Amino acid sequence: MANPKQVFRRNTEWWNHVERSLVTDLLIHGEIKTTLERAKRIKPQAEKMITLGKANTLASRRQALKYLRLIDSNVAGKNSVQYLFDVVAPKYKERNGGYTRIIKISNRQGDNAKMAIIQLV
Repeated sequence: MANPKQVFRRNTEWWNHVERSLVTDLLIHGEIKTTLERAKRIKPQAEKMITLGKANTLASRRQALKYLRLIDSNVAGKNSVQYLFDVVAPKYKERNGGYTRIIKISNRQGDNAKMAIIQLV
């Protein structure tokens, strides 16, 4: 019999893709609704991306390009990286961390998974 703790686990590559997608969506939309586990996993990465955005150097832009997905934002003509550096990061110039908050909400109806809303402060 297989180890019961490993039956439903995903591999690292899958988690990396999910984290990248969720962090990109969080930065563009300002808040997302996801499971509590995923919210806790993406919080440090989202804060790291905002810190890179505050630096606003060529090197930090390249690091953000390496991590974030390039999708269009709701601002005309800006992709996710441009949106991070031009719109999101300047809001937090005076703040020294703590850019996100996690709010627990009721469990999901189908599988009773713990749900949360992660949003930018």
